[in-house]
Amino acid sequence: MQKESAVNRIIAALILAVGIAAGCWLLGNALIGFKALDRYVTVKGLAEREVPADLAMWPVSYSVSADTLAEVDMALKKARTQIVAFLAEQGLGDAEIIDASPQIRDVRAMNPNARPAHKYQANGVLTVRSNDIARIKKAISASANLVAKDVLLVQNYEYRPTFAFTRLNDIKPEMIAEATRNARSAARQFAADSGSRVGAIRRATQGYFSLRDRDQLTPEIKRVRVVTTIEYLLEN
Repeated sequence: MQKESAVNRIIAALILAVGIAAGCWLLGNALIGFKALDRYVTVKGLAEREVPADLAMWPVSYSVSADTLAEVDMALKKARTQIVAFLAEQGLGDAEIIDASPQIRDVRAMNPNARPAHKYQANGVLTVRSNDIARIKKAISASANLVAKDVLLVQNYEYRPTFAFTRLNDIKPEMIAEATRNARSAARQFAADSGSRVGAIRRATQGYFSLRDRDQLTPEIKRVRVVTTIEYLLEN
């Protein structure tokens, strides 16, 4: 019995020793793995391109004067008719037209001492929406011809032509891929300087897309930009 008990103790000790060795081995590998996760580089990738606008919105601001509200209404309708006819002449007859409510002022009541020629002054705004950017630009350049048709245009900084790019989702995948390639290229340079090589992606964050005019003179050209932030593991 004593001999059997000794054998059992030896076996138990061997099992314990093997267990301790296996645990140390697993712990060592885990520490190595955790240490490897600490070796990474954070880089940013940029993608930028210029795209033409595909939607134009041109507010045409005009003014009329009259002595009665009925005459004001007639003058506004006449001016609008002339503007619509002008748009048709410019090839924009099928464009979407949005009318804003006119702003009417009693200028004599506002300036009793000035005695203006007419009692009422009204400003109207007709906004043209079109995907034909070239025709819109041509019409804007030719809009001075409306003066010959007795349409008084108003310089209104609140209502300026604007151009938009609506197909951002179409180019997002390509730009994200380009930004990622640029980020990996930067990571390779860092890795080369440290005697390592680039491994898998540890973490990635997509930046927001910015869409701006290229410059003040060409608002119909948009500059799209995105920056991604990516962490790459470094391997020996």
